Amino acid sequence: MHNFEFVKPGSVDEAVKALSDPDAVVLSGGQTLLPTMKARLAAPATLVSLTGIAGLDHITQGAGTLEIGGATPHARVAAEAGASFPALAALAGRIGDPAVRNRGTIGGSVANNDPAACYPAAVLGTGATVITDRREVAADDFFQGLFTTALEEGEIVTGVRFPVPRAAHYAKFEQPASRFALVGVFVARFDDAVRVAVTGAGQDGVFRWTEAETALAADFSEAALDGLTVPAEGMNTDLHGTGAYRAHLVGVMTARAVAGAMAG
Repeated sequence: MHNFEFVKPGSVDEAVKALSDPDAVVLSGGQTLLPTMKARLAAPATLVSLTGIAGLDHITQGAGTLEIGGATPHARVAAEAGASFPALAALAGRIGDPAVRNRGTIGGSVANNDPAACYPAAVLGTGATVITDRREVAADDFFQGLFTTALEEGEIVTGVRFPVPRAAHYAKFEQPASRFALVGVFVARFDDAVRVAVTGAGQDGVFRWTEAETALAADFSEAALDGLTVPAEGMNTDLHGTGAYRAHLVGVMTARAVAGAMAG
């Protein structure tokens, strides 16, 4: 790992100022950034930590919403979000291992947009709003491809506001070594719509399966998915599975997510 400066600002404004240096990067939980630096795949001159900023580590329930501060670790979401949004708490409780859950943050995960990360499926699957230091971005506009988001240079994710659905469930087929999603599907049922978001499968990262959404809006049951498939083209192929295998898993995990949502 290369030498670097470490800055721990006390406010969002101070963090934004520190990030005006083009060689500075945000450090949230560090569960992706630090291994990348250890492998010498990145060598930022300055790390700007968000852990000292008051107010970025919170879970706040509103009228039909749940807002999670950007620096809130996964373990806290797992422990505290269950009463209002059990599907989100269950998702957080299955991210990585205890070390990752106690250090990794929702803001870091969403900003990094790893193609196999779990939180992007929940954000896109609920139509959540990503809150930054300068604006609010709808989930459908936020995720823009592999490790690519709508975030501008130096922009910080300060929170995510989730609309709480009538029913929801996240079904995850884990890659056992990394515990990332080989395929993960988040299904959310609202009064007027159903959303289905898939992570781990697509070459462009997290995506909505709109055909399944239409079918489930008319009949929220596993049977509604009979005959529906996603094309293997556009799915990831690697040593863990082919595109065809992942396409098959999308259907399987969506059905499991629907069953989980129906079971409550």
